[in-house]
Amino acid sequence: MAEITWIKLKTDLFEHDKIKLIEALPDCDTILIIWVKLLTAAGKANSNGFILLSENIPMNVEEMATIFNRPLNTVRLALQTFMRYGMIEKEGESIRVKNWENHQNIDGMDKIKLQNRLRKQKQREKQKQMQLGHVMSQDSHATELDQEKEQKKEEKELPYKQIIEYLNAKAGTSFRSTTKSTQSLIKARLNESFTVEDFKLVIDQKVFSWLQDPHFSKYLRPSTLFGTKFESYLNERVRGFESNRASITKEYSDDINF
Repeated sequence: MAEITWIKLKTDLFEHDKIKLIEALPDCDTILIIWVKLLTAAGKANSNGFILLSENIPMNVEEMATIFNRPLNTVRLALQTFMRYGMIEKEGESIRVKNWENHQNIDGMDKIKLQNRLRKQKQREKQKQMQLGHVMSQDSHATELDQEKEQKKEEKELPYKQIIEYLNAKAGTSFRSTTKSTQSLIKARLNESFTVEDFKLVIDQKVFSWLQDPHFSKYLRPSTLFGTKFESYLNERVRGFESNRASITKEYSDDINF
């Protein structure tokens, strides 16, 4: 997880109807403190609003009670309240602050991820050069201007459209590749060294498993497929999938070129 030391809190926070309703509840002060602690935990995780212990490990209610230093029953009441008022949502075992991308500086958080990745890449290159006996004399850290140029170049090359068009064709959906939250999820997985082929495999497996299921078909969306469970989806062994994948892929090959 990229290191984040700040989150945004709006000055009109306590003017919102939902906050006013919470203030009328017993233990309202504790519930509001838990809300702020959830926001800071989501910022620290820097994973599109998910509350995580560490990368790809969601924080459960008992762990929240311990980490937030609040009674377990109070934490449960707070989560039920936030769920009722649409302030959080559940995806599998994970809890996510709803509309995180609308309230936080996602571009700034993504920039920190990119800067950390570039810094690590620079360090690896320097170590390799030292081993080969060709240590370069220039500064080991890229300037801010160089980083911005690299970021703009990478933005143009990232395969947002390619991945979303593939999902839409397979699942019969109409998601847009220009949506910031969708781009943030795709970029996060690409930053973890997953490939376009990995995205295609996850899409194929979940379409095969979920498309005809009225309950699960609604989860054929970027926020579910490309979120924190992406790696577990990628490594699933779906019965009957391999024997059908060739025919599934061929069905769309005339319309999609990858």
